[in-house]
Amino acid sequence: MAATISEPSLVHLDSNPVPSGARAGFFTTSDKVRLRYALFPRTSEAARGTVVLVQGRTEFIEKYFETIADFQKRGFAVATYDLRGQGGSDRLIGNPRLGYVEHFDDYWTDLRDFHAGIVLPDCPPPYYLVGHSTGGLIGLLAATRDRLMFDRVFLSSPMIGLPGLPLSLKWSARVVNALRYLGLSRLPIGRGADMSPANMAFAGNPLTRDEVRFGRISVVLAARPDLMVGLPTLGWIGSALSAMVRANADGFPATLKIPVFICAAALDRVVATAATEALGVRLKAGHHVVIAGARHELFMETDAVREQVLAAFDAFVTEQSD
Repeated sequence: MAATISEPSLVHLDSNPVPSGARAGFFTTSDKVRLRYALFPRTSEAARGTVVLVQGRTEFIEKYFETIADFQKRGFAVATYDLRGQGGSDRLIGNPRLGYVEHFDDYWTDLRDFHAGIVLPDCPPPYYLVGHSTGGLIGLLAATRDRLMFDRVFLSSPMIGLPGLPLSLKWSARVVNALRYLGLSRLPIGRGADMSPANMAFAGNPLTRDEVRFGRISVVLAARPDLMVGLPTLGWIGSALSAMVRANADGFPATLKIPVFICAAALDRVVATAATEALGVRLKAGHHVVIAGARHELFMETDAVREQVLAAFDAFVTEQSD
């Protein structure tokens, strides 16, 4: 391990308060990586189970406080954790500011162990997965593995493809992975859209059109700069591209064991909405929608966009849990 954070506590700010009843801690995965997690109880009389929230690359628990409170008000407990290599979880290489993972399936290890070790004993069923971006791809692949872990999977801007690749997805994965095998896995490389939000100006940012929500991210990172991750490495990109190739395979939709709903952003410059739509129309047990005027961070977008996303969640999850 390259870096260890000793304190699991959550950052509380007046502009981004910790949701009611929070409990934070660490757990250790089966391959000995320590991850920071947090649990939040429901705040309404209705009891609808638990949302397991899986974040995107560069993200951290505090970024979702507003959305966690939205789920609590709907009668859901929320269980979430920082992915390996980011947030308050163990960093995996010498430079803690670089995004790295050895294999994309390591994220499955995180999710599986979190579900078995924390969610099942401490959180009320049934269980619903909500995943954003990288977390969306993690959730999508999880839906092919175990039909008993979650009743439904709700995805926000899932990373199924990347815009502007000079080669096809398959050839991009082959080239990047060849460079990894030459010993370049820890080389940082990426687009402007892959920077930490703390290093972006609001004007022209690819994440959200809501300036207040955009600003919250920088304020949290100013209070806890150790949560920050910047550019990905070739190791991360190669692992992610290989996982995207799996999700784009012709037979992939037939392997999904759980109903899936996908929300995509019409103005997304971080992931490829066209790839998301192509998968959405092939879903056997699920639906997809493209939110007009929205950028990548659907849960951090304007009130008008968030209302559409939460309405889709209610139709697919909340109303099904009554």
